[in-house]
Amino acid sequence: MQLLTMDQRPPARRDWRVFWRLTRPHTLTAAFVPVCVGTVLALGDTSVDWLLFAAMLLASLLIQAATNMFNEYYDYKRGLDSPESVGIGGAIVRDGLKPKTVLALAFSCLGAAMLIGVYICMESSWWLAAVGTICMAAGYFYTGGPFPIAYTPFGELAAGFFMGCLIILISYFIQTGAIHADVVYVSIPVAIFVGAILLANNIRDLEGDREKGRKTLAILVGRVWAVRLLALMFVAAFLWTVGLVMIGTVPPWALLALVSVRKAVAATRGFIGKIKPLEMMPAMKATAETNTQFGFLLTIGLLISHWL
Repeated sequence: MQLLTMDQRPPARRDWRVFWRLTRPHTLTAAFVPVCVGTVLALGDTSVDWLLFAAMLLASLLIQAATNMFNEYYDYKRGLDSPESVGIGGAIVRDGLKPKTVLALAFSCLGAAMLIGVYICMESSWWLAAVGTICMAAGYFYTGGPFPIAYTPFGELAAGFFMGCLIILISYFIQTGAIHADVVYVSIPVAIFVGAILLANNIRDLEGDREKGRKTLAILVGRVWAVRLLALMFVAAFLWTVGLVMIGTVPPWALLALVSVRKAVAATRGFIGKIKPLEMMPAMKATAETNTQFGFLLTIGLLISHWL
């Protein structure tokens, strides 16, 4: 697919909603939820510094937004996006933003996150500077660089690790100055749900990605098994949570998170028998909502246990 020329792209729109869509707000809960979970876990060991919490939350959201903008830019440069593409932000191909503007905004978000990171390091540990740099590099190389992670079978694993496990661990560490095995265990189901969002996206885009030479996990295992894998990820995350309660790692109130099972079932069923990307949009939305519901309900359950 050829890139749109300046004459072919629609006139640029400067409506604030264009820039809001560019951040892909439905994905931002993948950054918000882990910060909340990690901070609430710290409540059991220390008094929370809410300014540090706000700084960590904002930095995570900025890195997630930057990652989405890099995705927009590089998918366009590689000819993967068109005005008819389903589910993309579309700031370049539909709203007429210049590619260099999108790229500049992405680096601006990373720059802002870096400045906030300096404050976080000053209040906790300068070792986090290295960790934060790795996180930002992962956000760039997810779709940027010569070998984008998103075009390989490892996209779900990378997203789950960086946006699930690592953010929870950092959020906990900046409050307590330590990391415990229990925090790692609690981060696992959150990481699985973040990875599930990426898998759902790749199931929807399977045919188009295959035509463009991508080698995603969904392409590797095929559509039927990709949907089965999505269901298995949901089951594993819920069973892991039950197991954490049974061994006493988290309190019984954490089982509130199981209310999100209905949304996970809806997400899985929404993919079965569907082939057209537009038909799978509700299922993909339900997958993201499963992550949001699980994370918020887990946070609420942990808060209730702390207050009681």
